[in-house]
Amino acid sequence: MSPAEEKQAMLAAIIASTDDAIISKTLDGIITSWNPAAIKMFGYTEVEAIGKHISLVIPDDRLDEENFIISQIKAGVKVEHFETVRKAKNGKFISLSLTISPILDGDGKVIGASKIARDISERKKAQEKQAMLASIVAASDDAIISKTLQGIITSWNPAAERLFGFTEEEAIAKHISLIIPDDRLDEETYIIGEVSRGVKVDHFQTIRKTKDGKLVPLSLTVSPVIDESGKIIGASKIARDISAEQAAQQETARLYEHLKVLNAKKDDFIALASHELKTPLTSMSAYLQILARLETDSKNKTFVDKLQHQLKKLCALVDDLLDVSKIEAGKLHFSKDDFDLREVIEEAIDMIIHANPGYSITFENIISKYIITGDSHRIEQVIINLLTNAIRYSPDSNRLKVYLIEEDNQIKVGVEDYGIGIAQEKLQNIFSRYYRVDASNGKVSGLGIGLYICQEIVSRHNGKIWAESTLDEGSTFWFTLPR
Repeated sequence: MSPAEEKQAMLAAIIASTDDAIISKTLDGIITSWNPAAIKMFGYTEVEAIGKHISLVIPDDRLDEENFIISQIKAGVKVEHFETVRKAKNGKFISLSLTISPILDGDGKVIGASKIARDISERKKAQEKQAMLASIVAASDDAIISKTLQGIITSWNPAAERLFGFTEEEAIAKHISLIIPDDRLDEETYIIGEVSRGVKVDHFQTIRKTKDGKLVPLSLTVSPVIDESGKIIGASKIARDISAEQAAQQETARLYEHLKVLNAKKDDFIALASHELKTPLTSMSAYLQILARLETDSKNKTFVDKLQHQLKKLCALVDDLLDVSKIEAGKLHFSKDDFDLREVIEEAIDMIIHANPGYSITFENIISKYIITGDSHRIEQVIINLLTNAIRYSPDSNRLKVYLIEEDNQIKVGVEDYGIGIAQEKLQNIFSRYYRVDASNGKVSGLGIGLYICQEIVSRHNGKIWAESTLDEGSTFWFTLPR
């Protein structure tokens, strides 16, 4: 083989093995050669491409580029690194960098063009991603700074300029101690130590210094910067000014302390007022009892009975207020004795029926006797409260059901009514202090503290209390007590 043939064979081998598409064409744009990389890139076989016009791979909106390229080639000018988009057989668009050179005959006349096409899709994606990240960094309200592991600042975004007062020119290439107060320089040693080990430092609250000497509270997030080989070469820092947050927290704390003082004064007032009310109420009750025994006129006796009924309601409200003040002060007394829960429920039912003649209360249970440990008076208070509420919120019904069930190693007590019910969105609030389901309804009395007291009593007995309800159909209040 002659030297010329060897050179030709070597060139052919290079063209066949390269990853770049290498194509030749006439000055009229007719494809005359098509290497394996062109087949792989565009999807057309050599047979499908050779003899076709180069517009085979040019999108319609870029056909004018071919006229420009051919005009340059005819003038003997090489077109280098021409970035454009071409179209594959399957319709996919490919970002390319083209280098087009004139093909000369033996007389030096330009007879065609050779084109080398390199796929730069990944590079384009990387550039777009880089541009997007740069845009995010530039537009961020947080200061974003990068530095070497030696603490030398390498980038400084506009938010950093606004926060610290140093321009990009003043900050880059300076040590990060530019913005660190002297008494906090040890923090940088700790942060760089963590980042050097590949550990991200998250929400590190500290103080940094501005150009004019002002100290600014910040929350820092510092992450390792890693090169292509996976080596940690620096750190990126996001600094957020938390001055407003800290001021808000301090104001919240101040208001909370003030509220605690007001709340304590309110509880003291309720306890004092309730206690002072008990004495005249007790005297009134005694006089009404005497009057009821002495009065013979039936009409007057009816009035006395009504007065006694209203007085009992008032006494119950005062007792509830006293209980609330004791709960708040942590002084609500509980005894601890064994008692028969069934007996307590039956006594409560008898008391309610006696006070509300005409009401039918069904007691459903399968337990003849159930002894638990706790405060029988307080548990009776819960049951009476639930029964009273059931009657109060069932104006068009005269029947209730009480359940006593043993379930999952605990006792379960329920009071079911057929009254107005409670909307689902209000159920979660009904055990809150002073909350009333329908505060605008003047026909239903109460301060909204009965269920709050019930919850406290049940929880102090290591139990749970809740309600199930359907609007306009009624409610069932349940509470559980451990064996």
